[in-house]
Amino acid sequence: MPGGDAREAAKSVAGTFEGPESGMPFLVELPARGPGADMIGRTAGMLAELYARVEPSGWRLGDRPGRDTKRARSWLGEDVDALEEFTQGYEGPLKVQAVGPWTLAAALELRNGEVALSDPGACRDLAGSLAEGLREHLADVRRRVPGAEVVLQLDEPSLIGVLRGQVRSASGYRTHRAVDRQVAEATLRDVIGVQEGSPVVVHSCAPDVPFALLRRAGAAAVSFDFALLTERDDDAIGEAVEGGTRLLAGVVPGTDGPLSDPAGSVMGVRTLWRRLGLSPGLLTDAVTLTPSCGLAGASPEYARRALAHCVRAARSLADNPE
Repeated sequence: MPGGDAREAAKSVAGTFEGPESGMPFLVELPARGPGADMIGRTAGMLAELYARVEPSGWRLGDRPGRDTKRARSWLGEDVDALEEFTQGYEGPLKVQAVGPWTLAAALELRNGEVALSDPGACRDLAGSLAEGLREHLADVRRRVPGAEVVLQLDEPSLIGVLRGQVRSASGYRTHRAVDRQVAEATLRDVIGVQEGSPVVVHSCAPDVPFALLRRAGAAAVSFDFALLTERDDDAIGEAVEGGTRLLAGVVPGTDGPLSDPAGSVMGVRTLWRRLGLSPGLLTDAVTLTPSCGLAGASPEYARRALAHCVRAARSLADNPE
């Protein structure tokens, strides 16, 4: 979300999603506050027994918690405090999110300046630390909002680049070797396992989302930018839906611009459904409507309108699935 006021953002989200029938409230992220509130820094602050600091080139792992780790943890604490304040008595799904193990490995640097992705042992350690940190974070949210069914979202925008060997080295002259798909899947499965039966969403706003791999790794839902789908994705999406995987379809732009009428926003979803030959009755159980990616680059006013538009578009889809 845009802005830097945790209470204001949490109040806005709570006002949009006043009950489970109107959508899924979430723990806000406010990257405009600076390093430590950004996507990578926030998750680095959650790590167990691993610490990171800001260098000119980005976030780098170090030996002990410093100012940057403390700042990241402080902001996360502020956000959870605000969430607790505005979800008193709430019962239903509640989403929290963190960067997934492969995007984290493609972003966090080791002492030599190369990203953790360059070292398989470092990738394993990072995934283990992330899993342990997430267990603590999820337990804290459950204590604070006891009526919530906590849904974990893992953000993996770099996953495709990791699988295809497209992540550049520190020099920029070469790329790191592609990670074996079975290794990538097993690591994701281990991190997804921290939810112990509660749902996990994996989000990627990149083209060619690996739906089948994410399903096998245990993702209950896949979140993606609907505008990036092509007909090449049809088979994978059809198999995912028939296998019980929920789709979080990003149909509302994440930055300021005109919004179509709610029915127009879901026209593409209905077209996809017809193309796949799926039952219209499945739509409301299989699809959740979302912004295409994060709203941090939007104005606060547009962010509020975009969330409310998602709610209206979902009602339009439920009322007229065909």
